[in-house]
Amino acid sequence: MHEMSLAEGVLQLIEDAARRDRFNKVSTVWLEIGQLSGVEPEAMAFCFDAVARGTVAQGARLAIITLPGQGWCEPCARSVPISAVFDECPQCGGYPLQVTAGTEMRVKELEVS
Repeated sequence: MHEMSLAEGVLQLIEDAARRDRFNKVSTVWLEIGQLSGVEPEAMAFCFDAVARGTVAQGARLAIITLPGQGWCEPCARSVPISAVFDECPQCGGYPLQVTAGTEMRVKELEVS
């Protein structure tokens, strides 16, 4: 389950920000996860709750924002929505599509006190 190591990375970012910006408690973490990232939101929430115990993020709500997948279709020269890395172009049926969005994961915002 790679979500555990991703959750640990998110927690490290939060702890670094807590030291830098001098806050003691995180109540909400807004996390953007791309639809094509391979990250399961439910697994990420479970793992985040586990790694946050005993830290400034203990009990924090993980608000997940799902970012849609996008790809560039060379044959029809347009950006198209995709839901899987190896999808065909929904416009022309062409292959391959170059993924241009939806693989990212990032902490968008923290609500702290």
